[in-house]
Amino acid sequence: MALIRCCFEPPELPEFFDSFVQKCTDPSCCCGCCSALRPRYKRLVDNIFPVNPEDGLVKSNMEKLTFYSLSSPDKLDRIGEYLYQKATKDINRKRYKLAEIAMEAMDLLLQACHAQTTLNLFVESFLRMVQKLLEDSNPNLKIMATNSFVKFANINEDTPSYHRRYDFFISKFSSMCHSDAASMRDSLRLAGIKGLQGVIRKTVSDDLVENIWEAEHMEKIVPSLLFNMQFCVNVMFVKKNLLASGDLTPVEDATNVTPPALAEEVLRELVGRASFGHIRSVLKPLLTHLDRHELWVPNTFAIHTFRIVMISIQPQYSYTVVETLMQHLDNNFKSSPKTRTSLAVVLSKIIAIAAGESVGPSALDIINNLLTHLRTSVSTTSEITPEESQYQEALINALGEFANHHPDYQKIEIMLFIMNTVPDLSKKSKGDQMLQNILLKSLLKVGTQYSTVSFEKAFPASFLQPLLKMARAPHNPTRMVVMQILQALLDRHQNEQVLSSVSVKPYPALSQEPPSRSDIIFTHKYGANIMQALIDSMALSDRVDALTSSFNTAALLIVEMSCNETVQEFLLFILGIQQVACTVDTLGNVHKCSLHAISIGLLVLISRVSGINNLLEYAQKIVDARREEASHFLPPLLEPKKLAGKTFNLQLPHLAIDKLALGECLQNAGMDAQRLNTGAPYSLNQTDHPGHRHSWVESVSNQLTQRNSSADLTVYNGDVDSVSSSPGVCKKLLAPEFNFDAMKRALAEPTEAAKREQRERQMQIVRTFREGEFDDLMRRTEPKHDLIQNRLNELFNSLAVERQITQSDTKTSQLQASNEKPIYETNFPELFYY
Repeated sequence: MALIRCCFEPPELPEFFDSFVQKCTDPSCCCGCCSALRPRYKRLVDNIFPVNPEDGLVKSNMEKLTFYSLSSPDKLDRIGEYLYQKATKDINRKRYKLAEIAMEAMDLLLQACHAQTTLNLFVESFLRMVQKLLEDSNPNLKIMATNSFVKFANINEDTPSYHRRYDFFISKFSSMCHSDAASMRDSLRLAGIKGLQGVIRKTVSDDLVENIWEAEHMEKIVPSLLFNMQFCVNVMFVKKNLLASGDLTPVEDATNVTPPALAEEVLRELVGRASFGHIRSVLKPLLTHLDRHELWVPNTFAIHTFRIVMISIQPQYSYTVVETLMQHLDNNFKSSPKTRTSLAVVLSKIIAIAAGESVGPSALDIINNLLTHLRTSVSTTSEITPEESQYQEALINALGEFANHHPDYQKIEIMLFIMNTVPDLSKKSKGDQMLQNILLKSLLKVGTQYSTVSFEKAFPASFLQPLLKMARAPHNPTRMVVMQILQALLDRHQNEQVLSSVSVKPYPALSQEPPSRSDIIFTHKYGANIMQALIDSMALSDRVDALTSSFNTAALLIVEMSCNETVQEFLLFILGIQQVACTVDTLGNVHKCSLHAISIGLLVLISRVSGINNLLEYAQKIVDARREEASHFLPPLLEPKKLAGKTFNLQLPHLAIDKLALGECLQNAGMDAQRLNTGAPYSLNQTDHPGHRHSWVESVSNQLTQRNSSADLTVYNGDVDSVSSSPGVCKKLLAPEFNFDAMKRALAEPTEAAKREQRERQMQIVRTFREGEFDDLMRRTEPKHDLIQNRLNELFNSLAVERQITQSDTKTSQLQASNEKPIYETNFPELFYY
């Protein structure tokens, strides 16, 4: 190092005459009082420093330096380099006040000259200055450097930078976020968070700079923000850090610190700026941080963090968060049940936010993933522990929350999707029964969120058929869940709690309105199938809770669908319950008594909701008679375990509900009772077909209804008209003699012999339709007026002959060898039109 040096540089000769009179301030300069040998920008820079560092920046000289920089922008990079050299010397000599003045001067120059095209070269010196201050151990210099960097980050540069990197700043600011300095801990953490915010703003908006979304950067930024956020959320964690750092600030003051709030704000900004391809870069270190610090149990902080993410993320990307969290749940399938439960709870808390943006396949994909987790939980455990049960309940709640935020038509699709995943009743292992129960609970969770308007839409055939099959499951909990599903979908007027117990007393809080035409049509199609499933379910168990659940379902069905057109079908259903109690010998005495109580309870209910006073009086007479002679035939239901050895008198036919008496009550009320008088009550284990409505042929076969048909298939008469081929339309056969007495007899009620003959003819028709060949049926029902058909056949045959002439001999022989009649030439009879 030279002992004597000169501050004069050859390229700066023109500036010698500009300041001839000024004094050189460098004591080592050989020029002594000849200050003209120093460049002007250096003299201007030197003049901003006061003699006493405590006085701070010389404002007047700083204005001169700023004016010079604006007038000579080509000198801006030299000014920055010179300021950096002076600040470096001051930091090395521990003259921190002078270093702070240099940093302040660079801030002012940056703010004044940010529009200059040569700013990039000055920025390099500026960032080197910031880096130098951050590397020092003085916390005040770190805070000042961070504030300067934040000011720089808020400047929009017109000229892009291709070589600038921020690796050091990300690492340094992240380490400041974890500062445990006793005196200025919060200030340093706050400065570190502000610095990360500045880096994010500077890099995210400029595609030419370093990609901040890379894993090496996100693994530093995201954990630093989460570390400060959990400082506020988890008070126990705050106390632990306070004791470790030696700061004895009361824990109560932790909620007033600003670093957590700022960290949350920066996380919101980071997630909000993330595109579809970058959101996973944020979520991966987030999940890793929660795993490493064991923040899933308790999950308060995890829920708080993921809610911030879901609210801040762009709506169209919210599905990605749910998908990533589910994948993380997959990766933790071997973790403890508490951890998986906490993960599932977090999922249930945020999944509703993503539901609004999930449509079509994405919605069913989430449902399928949740169901897969449920199946995995059941299959991997031989016995359901309380912790595992909580995990399953959390998954079911997540599924319900997700479905709740979808429109009703999508809820139907979700329920149908879940129903198709339920194991069949043929699988009777314990694991399959557990899986059936769990999946049906999931279905129930969705069903409770559905608002039924039309039963036809709530119970499509593809959904109702397997549901009614599950209602006949031998496993009691499974049947009860099915009943709860039916109750949730049937209860449109919130009557489920009102009808929750079997009773013959009035229901004052009952809400009811007449069914719509579509509901009546639905009852005609599928009401019999539902009621048949209810009877089969009631006969499977004598437990009070199971029978009460079946009664509740039947009562809701009656309340929602009862009208003049359906009351006879419901009365046959009630008679069917009574018939099962009287005729099935395998049932216990207590079970039979409970069925009698249910039947009378439903009879009283239907008489009240239908407003048929005669029917209500008859039901009340039976109730009074049973109360005197056989109270065990009345509600409440009897407990089988308490009355296991007790005997009851069940042979009391005069206390039973009489079918003829019910028909008389309807006739006295001016209603048609023909269906009730001629139809047979429901019986146990009847075969039904929920996939389609009952045809008139099936009605004759199963119930021997009054419906007639004039198409006598044993002796074909050819007189086929629209009335004969219409199911349910009665056509009386007139006597051969057409006098007054014959007409009077035809109008009168038929005798028992005529009825018996009528039933035989009906059964013969049914057997013919069920057992006869299709070609024979077509021949019997083929209309005679087929002149047009014959003409068309002749025309087609003539065309076929012409084609055969033009074709080759080989093709002709092949056509002649085929004697089978094409299917399209088969005449479909009018009787089978629908």
